[in-house]
Amino acid sequence: MRFAYADPPYFGCGKSHYGEHHPEAAVWDDQQAHLDLIARLCDEYPDGWALSCNPRDLAWLLPACPDDVRVAAWCKTWHQIRPTTTQFAWEPVIWRTSAKDNKRSPMIRDWMACAVTRQRGLKGVKPRDFNRWVLDLLAFREGDTLDDIFPGTGGMSLVLAEPPLPAEAVHEDDAEPLWESA
Repeated sequence: MRFAYADPPYFGCGKSHYGEHHPEAAVWDDQQAHLDLIARLCDEYPDGWALSCNPRDLAWLLPACPDDVRVAAWCKTWHQIRPTTTQFAWEPVIWRTSAKDNKRSPMIRDWMACAVTRQRGLKGVKPRDFNRWVLDLLAFREGDTLDDIFPGTGGMSLVLAEPPLPAEAVHEDDAEPLWESA
């Protein structure tokens, strides 16, 4: 199966967060660029895809998605404290997959909690446990491929380079978790 993961600059953060790193970063300050990305994911990756985004953008991103998408939550165990009543301590992952594994053990939840990656390259870099979890959401298995559309610091590539879990191992009662949260 062929999957994709997209972690674009979040809407309104292209130029301010990534302008010095990429000449086209400001494109992501336009909602249409994100809507076009969803269309591309649907067209080019019918087996499945995952898209990281900002919670405040779900209201206009989800109507552009197919009816079979789900929203998963990455709950951050450490986050920046902002001057607001309710802290921003989670990020959504919109995802869909045609891979089914109803007997999977251990099960994969549509949420996970781990610390953010700090002071490691670009803003928004995702931690290893998060990348492993995204692969698990997609039911990624040995022999599958994943295109990391925004490779950034290469974290997803590092996880993809780890030895894969054989497909038969996920059905054993004593199977070890695919990822551990710190």
